[in-house]
Amino acid sequence: MAVKPLVLALLLSLGLQAQTLSKLAAAGYAVVPEPQEVELQTDTVLKFGPEWSLQTGPGVPAGDAATDSLRDLLKERFGLNAPVNSGTLVRLEIRPGSVQPGKATGVDKAAIADQAYRLETSPAGVTITANASEGLFYGVQTLVQLLRPRNGALTLPQGSIVDWPDLPWRHIYWDDAHHLDRLPELKRAVRQASFFKINGFSIKLEGHFQFKSAPALVEPYAMTPAEYQELTDYGLRYHVQVIPYIDGPGHIAFILKHPEYAKYRSFPDSNYELCAVNPGAVQLLSGMFQDLVEANKGGKFIYLSTDEAYYIGMADNPLCREKPEAEKLGSVGKLLARFVNEVANPLHAQGRTVIFWGEFPLKPSDIESLPPHLINGEVYGPNFDPLFRKHGIRQMIYTSTQGGEARFFPDYFSLPNARRLHPVASEIDRLASGFREISYHPARSQAELQGTVVAGWADMGLHTETFWLGYATITAAGWHPGSPSIPEAASAFYRQFYGDTAVNMDRVYQLMSQQSYFWLDSWEWGPSPRKPIFGYSEGIYNPRKPLKDQVLELPAAPGPDLQFDASWTQKNAQRLALAATFLAENDELLGLLHENLGSVDLNRYNLEVYVSIAQLYRQNLEMLRDLGRMNHLLESAQKAAGAKDPSQAIESLDRALQLARLIRQQRNTALRDATATWEISWFPRVLTANGRTFLHEVDDVKDHVPDRTVDMSYLVQRELALPFGTWVETIRAARNQYARANGIALDDQKFDWLDMGDHPVIAGIPEE
Repeated sequence: MAVKPLVLALLLSLGLQAQTLSKLAAAGYAVVPEPQEVELQTDTVLKFGPEWSLQTGPGVPAGDAATDSLRDLLKERFGLNAPVNSGTLVRLEIRPGSVQPGKATGVDKAAIADQAYRLETSPAGVTITANASEGLFYGVQTLVQLLRPRNGALTLPQGSIVDWPDLPWRHIYWDDAHHLDRLPELKRAVRQASFFKINGFSIKLEGHFQFKSAPALVEPYAMTPAEYQELTDYGLRYHVQVIPYIDGPGHIAFILKHPEYAKYRSFPDSNYELCAVNPGAVQLLSGMFQDLVEANKGGKFIYLSTDEAYYIGMADNPLCREKPEAEKLGSVGKLLARFVNEVANPLHAQGRTVIFWGEFPLKPSDIESLPPHLINGEVYGPNFDPLFRKHGIRQMIYTSTQGGEARFFPDYFSLPNARRLHPVASEIDRLASGFREISYHPARSQAELQGTVVAGWADMGLHTETFWLGYATITAAGWHPGSPSIPEAASAFYRQFYGDTAVNMDRVYQLMSQQSYFWLDSWEWGPSPRKPIFGYSEGIYNPRKPLKDQVLELPAAPGPDLQFDASWTQKNAQRLALAATFLAENDELLGLLHENLGSVDLNRYNLEVYVSIAQLYRQNLEMLRDLGRMNHLLESAQKAAGAKDPSQAIESLDRALQLARLIRQQRNTALRDATATWEISWFPRVLTANGRTFLHEVDDVKDHVPDRTVDMSYLVQRELALPFGTWVETIRAARNQYARANGIALDDQKFDWLDMGDHPVIAGIPEE
């Protein structure tokens, strides 16, 4: 998704967000998203349970999601038993027209009213009233979030809440393009989304769905249509739309890499983009959408992702004649619009609302060529948004909880340049920028807004568990823009996601973010032997442009008589100093994670994933430290050789080789533990399974990190590419040459850096 610039001065002039505490936070309570109208008797605290009773009005059907959700959440979060005829009374009522929403930006006022509710608490009990089932469900989520354990009992404030969304659609993008979550985990994610009043779950599966119309691209572990329908039905139960998502015409290497579909490419040597004027290509994409629609009964939406269609209208070759067709239509944007019509109109005729990305290469003059039934999944600035509005195309505000800047964890907290090896022009804080984007975007006055989209891109191979802080707090601005402050919103999320026993979670997330930044910043960039890329957003490279990989200069290897250049330590002094600082902070991070693992009641698996990531951070930090130690040992060996002390020289060399084996073992252990943890929720990334084989062919334009390997080893891919093994073998050869000359036993342990097995290393290597 192309990043859209913010009008920073305008945002600042709007005051961004209030920094004072909300009424709920001031009283010690937390709700995500922040309700619209809150009136509390702050001096009164009510007790809830442990016995409770449930009374439903005539408008509440038997088995309504609100009643079942209330029972389930009270049991899961607080251990309360099913309702009885005593204790705290909870009354649930659906009375159409009984709750009048206040001011709201969204143009669909009926949908906003359906989600509105009133929650009243008093010594007589709790009453939740709503216009429709959806609002009643959201009122229940708020009630559960209000409950707080105090002195062995559950309490809640006395007062009233009247609440409604500012925008009726609040979608998140769930990225399963590079892995597949197991079905129970996807259900858990859908239910988690509903708890934070997220009502759209757009899931990108690529080859992880069993397409009937395109069997060649189905991957070893792929969701069946029956499983997709099961997930859809589960989402509908909790008022969450599970939404099919397919890219086109760009971003579809997962299709065009297959020989069976290469004939649909716009350029023969690029698998990135299909030929928009090839009827067979359009039919292929339409057939795939139809497969998903048939497994998504009850769904309302479709995402036709026209994101980054860089090269449409440029191809003029025997395979694809887009250029003359674009010239005939008058622009490449009009060609894209025709493609959108061809794919979207049949879906619209089936009752689907089609969401697309109205961006480059569209120009303002191209907008009238688009069908007005579309929803633009983003806003695109003052030259476009009023024209979309005039044409009848409603829009959504797009932002993301992660882009492509960090490797293991979203950019929730920035890393100051003072703590970087390579300073950057701007520091990213996804929480603040995303919340402000939705709350204060100028499109609020220029577009017909229908909702928000918050994406969690997994192009860097992140675990989807890492996105929840961004999903919940950024999407909350679509319910209540501008309130509360970002720190308060994050604090409320921690309490609701982990429970009241979680401690220092803000520090955990800060450390997770900053250590992720340093993991990437701690290495350099150099030429890559991998396949050069075809093009980028501005055009096609001719010739192709070589990629860059992360590289790390290793210390020198000893020469004859153990001669050695020890300057590596001096040249890497800042790197080593920063690594030492971050290693100490990694101690703190792991300590906090394990402390919370022993105390939290909710989402413990999320913290297990974080432990595995923290160990990956640590492995890199320890490797940098140990390279410094190896450099010192090689220098010590040189000095001992010069002093005619071969025994001491060999001892230093053997300790250096032992450190090399320790570095390999720590890498293998970190990868093994991460793989085991992540595969609790993910299917394995494998070459073959279930009678199907994964075709490993990388994207010709997008260098997505998980695409680089078939398995989970992409997590340590930069280390595997390092010539570490050659360097260590050079050290061993020098060691053996010197040992032979001095009558000392040889080291016959050949070092294989690519050996991913478990080779325990004898502990006790002294610190240097």
